[in-house]
Amino acid sequence: MKKLLLLPVFICLIGSANPQTQNLEIDSTIWKKAELLCKEFIVADTHIDLPDWLYDEWFDVTQLSKGEIDYPRAIKGGLDVAFMSVYTSPSLEGTGKSKIKADSMISLVHKMVRTWPDKFVFIRSTSDIEKNIKQDKLLLTMGLENGSPIENNLSNLKEFYDKGVRYITLAHYKWNHICDSANDTIRKWNGLSPFGEDVVKEMNRLGIMVDISHVSDSTFYDVIELSKAPVIASHSCCRFFTPGYERNMSDEMIKVLAKKGGVIQIAFASFFLRNDIYQQYTNGEDHIKKYLKDNNIKSGTDSAWKYEENYWKENPLSSATVKDVANQIDHVKNLVGIDYVGLGSDFNGVGGLLPVGLEDVSKYPNLVYELLNSGYSDEDIKKVLGENLLRVWKQVEEVSEKLN
Repeated sequence: MKKLLLLPVFICLIGSANPQTQNLEIDSTIWKKAELLCKEFIVADTHIDLPDWLYDEWFDVTQLSKGEIDYPRAIKGGLDVAFMSVYTSPSLEGTGKSKIKADSMISLVHKMVRTWPDKFVFIRSTSDIEKNIKQDKLLLTMGLENGSPIENNLSNLKEFYDKGVRYITLAHYKWNHICDSANDTIRKWNGLSPFGEDVVKEMNRLGIMVDISHVSDSTFYDVIELSKAPVIASHSCCRFFTPGYERNMSDEMIKVLAKKGGVIQIAFASFFLRNDIYQQYTNGEDHIKKYLKDNNIKSGTDSAWKYEENYWKENPLSSATVKDVANQIDHVKNLVGIDYVGLGSDFNGVGGLLPVGLEDVSKYPNLVYELLNSGYSDEDIKKVLGENLLRVWKQVEEVSEKLN
């Protein structure tokens, strides 16, 4: 699974996220309104890593199940539009296996809809949302996390579009044939590769949103200069809270993104949200790498995983809270306005490293409760929950129509 490639393996035991069961002093009127707004407004989450789990083991997503998403909890939380993340490891780059893996997971998303048509419907456009919303069905679409499956062939973009992919994260934690990654010390292209420039242009033409989460700063600025449509950060946070962490977006980048009309979809990973947790995580990873090197243990082996698992059990990371996510949204709002921020949780993709109060897809009302308490208007919340993202998606569709 993706989480095993990127994050420590440990057991995170946390209490119920519902404020009404946490012995907290809450305003029941505001809480009820938070639940109501999540039912009334479109809730769109641009990054949920369910396909990777189903690839490892198919299970009944219509029942309460493992992980952080299933149909009952999604309906309870008010989730309407879920972008299924089709993740391929950077280790498959150049092997000819990236597209095979991506195609397999894409098939699983469509299998969900075929297997449970009374629970899920697949959408391919913003107009599909209007036709299918609020029918007690979860609307599914897809984002390709990592451009490696394009495999140097622009025609593959059309194939992915036809299969329902509506955004592509250009890279992941290593550089690829498209661009450089924020998570990688190697900068192969100093931004987009020549082929990567063609990829962005073709995505504009087809109507696929360009996702700049995970890419290097130089890649981001190349994309911004080149793209004729607004771009998204499908699951990122603000570097303001984690100085020096390139995976998150700087204030200057957020300003440029907003000026272009794009949106940053705030991720829920605890170590994205607070610097103390980020430092805990990086210090732990540095310790593990040194131990493996000093003891001649190859990374990725069973011995390496066992040591890492034991380390994190003995040194568990702190947990952020739902308030920390609200602080991220607040920062973007104060920096560029309410029109340029949304939600990209990364549920099922961060190994349990989620804030107290946002442990799964049933908990979106907890975030709305925090925003209401901070003085957000209903219209503000409507934009954050999904309207901003849908505006960008619609603009991408309109640019495609013009280019064609």
